[in-house]
Parts: sequence; C-alpha cells; structure tokens
Amino acid sequence: MLLRPWVQYHSTIWLLSFSFAAMLHAGRLRLLVELEERGTITAVAAAFDYTPSAVSQQLMRLEAEAGRRLFERVGRGVLLTDAGRLLASHGRAVLERIEAAETALVKLDAVSGRLRVGAFQTAAQGLVVPAFTALSERHPQLSCELHDHEAEVALPLLHSGKLDLVLAEEYEHAPRPRDPALERHELGADELMVALPAGHPIASRGDPVALAELSAERWATPWEDTAYTAMVVRACRAAGFEPDVRHRVTDLHMLLDLARAGLAVTLVPLLGGAHEGRGLALRPLAGGGLRRSLFAAVRRSATGRPALDALLRELALRTAA
Repeated sequence: MLLRPWVQYHSTIWLLSFSFAAMLHAGRLRLLVELEERGTITAVAAAFDYTPSAVSQQLMRLEAEAGRRLFERVGRGVLLTDAGRLLASHGRAVLERIEAAETALVKLDAVSGRLRVGAFQTAAQGLVVPAFTALSERHPQLSCELHDHEAEVALPLLHSGKLDLVLAEEYEHAPRPRDPALERHELGADELMVALPAGHPIASRGDPVALAELSAERWATPWEDTAYTAMVVRACRAAGFEPDVRHRVTDLHMLLDLARAGLAVTLVPLLGGAHEGRGLALRPLAGGGLRRSLFAAVRRSATGRPALDALLRELALRTAA
C-alpha cells in the first residue's frame, strides 16, 4: 500500500510525457530546427524541396500542437520566440535520438539499405564511383546514391539528414568550421598540379613551376563560391599577382580542355584522373606545391551503421593506395 502513491505519481508523469511526445510531430520539429539555423522559411523550403507555403503550414500546425507562438516574422526573416528556441533545442535532441534508434536497428542487419553520398566532382570520379563498384559486388543488398555537390552545398544537406555521408576538401588557409553534430574521417591529401598547353615554353622545361611565372597568363577556375577557387586566387596573390580569370567552369575536363587549347592555365588535382597527353602538360608547383586535405563527414548520431562503416573502410583503402 505504501508504494501505491509513488507508482501512481510516476505513472502519471510517464503518461503525460507520452502524451506530450505524441502530440509533437517529428517532421515538424525538424522544420523548426532548420528554421532556427537557416533564418528564413524560403531557405528551409529549398533545403527540403518544399514550397514556402507548405513549410509555413507545417510550422503553424506545430504551433497549434505546442499551444504557443514559436516564431515571429522580422522583415524578410524569422526569429524564434523563447518557446520556439526551447522547443528547437529539445527537438534537435529528439531527432538525434530517433536517428540513433534507427541506426541501432540497422546494426542488427547485414550491410544493406540505402546510402546517399554527396561529393565534389574529382572525389566522385576518383573515390566514390570505384568504392560504389566494390561495395555493389560484395553487398548486393546495399543501394548507393551519388549526389554531385560541392561541400558548401553538401555539408548542410548532411546536417539536415538529406545525405548520409559527404566527401569534402579543406585547404590550409581556409579550414572548414567544425560542426559538433558531424564526425570527420581524414582521408589524406591530394596534390595540385599546373595544367598548361604542351607547347608552352614553361612546359618544355619539365621542372617544377613557380606560380609567379604564370602572372601574365589567362586563368581558368571553378565558380567563385567554392573553396577551390578561393585557394587558387589566394595562392596567386601570395605569389605577388592577381590572376586574370577569364573562364569559370564546373567541370574538371573543361578546365583541362581550356588548358590544352591554350586558352588558359589552371591548377588541377591528381585525384580527378588528369593525365598528360593530347596537347596537355602537367607540372608540379615549385616550393613544396599546394595540397588539399580530403575528409569524409557523417552525422554523429548515425555512426556505427554497417553500411556507413563499409563505405568509410573502402574510401580509406582507396586514399591509402
């Protein structure tokens, strides 16, 4: 009899907790978390391939479920109320626990399921495609998807749960912010080479090239908003000149074709499979050259999934070779 009040009290607390959890929709909690991080409903909608009106409707339903104002519009952006920030903080923890539970269930199975991988072009060509090929032979129940994205796009998609693993690069002068929700796996370094026409006077020497020797050349780079382009510009400035960038392209082969045709010089990674020949010369940089670090990132809440572990092992083997 003495235990009855204690049992009744804790049963009531459990039931209240269950009821509260049941009335809050996990998908809407994720939208609130993303709203806190991105600041606008339009940005949240773009991240999830929703319309802004659909996101607004879901957030209003979440407000109804919570019984409190969760956000207010300020200009073109949105600010979370105190209740909204509190719920977003708890929502983030709830979503991590849900993914951890899903991961625990997946661990009971063999290497199977679906992996969505984001990678920039040269990493996709040099690492991801060969890794996918090897995994498909050993684990036919595993479905792998490749999404061609620069890290600036892919890492937010990983954070929001739309990707499972991201391959990214990092440069010494521009380290990427460390996200406590993500776990990094270092994969080594990739050397950058000067690409120029085979008939160029510098190419005929066959020795390492100082960047300053290319100060009068026309340059080709990827688009402006990538770490790779920032690295090229910074390296040229460090060598004492501002590069005359005439071409901005998204494809490694296009960079090589521009150099081959004598329309520009550029810096290219070895990882992408660039080879000399057909009018193209590749030369190392003098003074120790330039390198980029490669890493794979996964959400901490998803670590331990057999499929992710298998892919990480395959990537590590290929970068060590």
